[in-house]
Amino acid sequence: MPFLIAAVGVIAAVYFFLNRARNTAHMAGDIVDMANDVRLAARRFGFHRQTDVHPVENIDDANLAIAALTMAFQELDGLPTQDQRDDLIVQLQQQLDMDRPSAEEALVLGRWLVSQCGGADTAVSRLARKTYKLGGAEILPPLMEVIKGSLPPSGLSQRQKEALEDLRIAFKISGR
Repeated sequence: MPFLIAAVGVIAAVYFFLNRARNTAHMAGDIVDMANDVRLAARRFGFHRQTDVHPVENIDDANLAIAALTMAFQELDGLPTQDQRDDLIVQLQQQLDMDRPSAEEALVLGRWLVSQCGGADTAVSRLARKTYKLGGAEILPPLMEVIKGSLPPSGLSQRQKEALEDLRIAFKISGR
């Protein structure tokens, strides 16, 4: 009887560790897929990383800058839900005349750019300055429409309200 209990215990332990190993392999595959998604999105937008230059400074597409800035703006309120990301994709399509695959890839690359900035707070100010350099004050109305259209029903969080001040400074808007 003790031999049978030990055998069942060994079989259960082997089964447990095999499942863990399989799950680890799936997670590793997911990570490789995410890296590939970023790589493909960067290629589609013609994004080339240069050494000794921050990735945000390499952006040369205003639509990509708006997508990344809006992603950073959303992340100030925590990671966006799937519904918020879907709303953002729709807004990018409507306001910037992007097709759905381009909008999705812009968000993938935008999310990577936010992570390269070290967080949403620093990303908002850096991306706002870069967006202004790419399109000047004329780019502000479509940017604000994308932000407004992708907000949750609860409205702006405190951090997002503070980020509007960063946008005001970056776009050189005087007063309140």
